[in-house]
Amino acid sequence: QVQLVESGGGSVQAGGSLRLSCAASGRTFSSNAMGWFRQAPGKERELVTAISRSGVITSYADSVKGRFTISRDNANNRVYLQMNSLKPEDTAIYYCARSLMAWSDRSTVFGSWGQGTQDTVSS
Repeated sequence: QVQLVESGGGSVQAGGSLRLSCAASGRTFSSNAMGWFRQAPGKERELVTAISRSGVITSYADSVKGRFTISRDNANNRVYLQMNSLKPEDTAIYYCARSLMAWSDRSTVFGSWGQGTQDTVSS
């Protein structure tokens, strides 16, 4: 069973940057797409970005396009989320997730989750 552990969250002012990291256990990390979700207070969890198992294909929610970048390091079982030009509406708990497929940007095919890391953006 895959275990995912996020790190790198914190508090930042609007316009600032944060870099999240997700460490995955298991020997099959490179077999599956990965993604980052977020859940803001009072809102449903949403898929922010996804990356294919090879890292060649990525997708982003419209709300973060041009500001967030997902990447992965299959040699070290890690996936990253670089967040720039942060806005107060980016405040949420961010979760790393593992897809059941080699590539998909459908939120319903993600089956393993980390514990989440809180990111707070102040205005």
